[in-house]
Amino acid sequence: MRIDQLVPAFHQGDAIGDTAFHLKQFFLSQGISSEIYCLTFDKELEEKCQPFSSFPKPQPGDVTLLHFALPSLLTQALARLPSHKVIIYHNVTPSHFFEPFSQEMVRLSQLGREELSSLVPHVELALADSEFNRQELVKLGFRNSQVFPLFVDFSKYKEPPSHFVQDLFDDGRTNLLFVGRIVPNKKIEDLIKVVFYYKKYVSPLVRLIVIGKTASCPRYYQSLVRIADEFYLKPEEIHFSGHIPDEEMFALYRASHVFLSLSEHEGFCLPLIESLVFELPIIAYNSSAVPYTLDGAGILINTKRVDYVAELVDIVAHDKKLREKIIRGQRLHLEKFKKKGREKFLLENLKKLRG
Repeated sequence: MRIDQLVPAFHQGDAIGDTAFHLKQFFLSQGISSEIYCLTFDKELEEKCQPFSSFPKPQPGDVTLLHFALPSLLTQALARLPSHKVIIYHNVTPSHFFEPFSQEMVRLSQLGREELSSLVPHVELALADSEFNRQELVKLGFRNSQVFPLFVDFSKYKEPPSHFVQDLFDDGRTNLLFVGRIVPNKKIEDLIKVVFYYKKYVSPLVRLIVIGKTASCPRYYQSLVRIADEFYLKPEEIHFSGHIPDEEMFALYRASHVFLSLSEHEGFCLPLIESLVFELPIIAYNSSAVPYTLDGAGILINTKRVDYVAELVDIVAHDKKLREKIIRGQRLHLEKFKKKGREKFLLENLKKLRG
């Protein structure tokens, strides 16, 4: 039996890529032939995968697994294969978030959901990296669906942070951190409003740190820069870091007081797990996959009222007893998350497909 994975884009440090490579290593350790085939990949990963053009036709007893997060020619290719077909669904952001900013992203989002629906009659096992995503699969009509949580390489978080960056941002300001692509569903404009209120009514010593690629939706990023300017927020009060090396990101996690997310659509939200690792208290808007990923850890809020959120941030940032209580709960959830038996669960389900 072969178990091959199809990945449209295989990138260094990407959660989907990390999951695919980890699974390949696991399958090989079980004596199962396995390879990753992709359309595009980072140069430094060329020894870890193969181009899809070299994908050999599988046999009926083989398994082919597609990581689905965007439309690609791999969707139709999977449907035509004679092997057992499986997907891991990593979510497609609904198109309405992009409508004011990018018609191309609207098109890609709509096409992604159309392609996902087209796989319903072909896929024997539909996996999702969160219960929220699994519920989407059920609504689309996938018959056999299971939750398969995202693989997280916890070993990389043991790497030393940049002490220069950590010292630079540990300057007496209350640091609010958000990590994620700069795209409209993340609602970063709401974070800016909270920081403005905090600066005006709580303390002028505040800073919003946003880590993430700014080129994903340029018009949205430009709108955020304008909003920050309209609220008279200075460069030392709002910092867009862009995509940065791990050691710098780890330093900013350590230098921050609260991880604040007011995002309205998440398929899993890996930065929530990273906040658990760095023992950074979480305040997050109760939406999409967020409550499933946190599973009772951190603080979930059901309102975006800026005064409420800003005052809550201040309490969590500076009340030592409350911080310790939140961190204890987050620590317990992290240990539970680490103990989930993903690999054996997946292998058992794949073997069932073969009868």
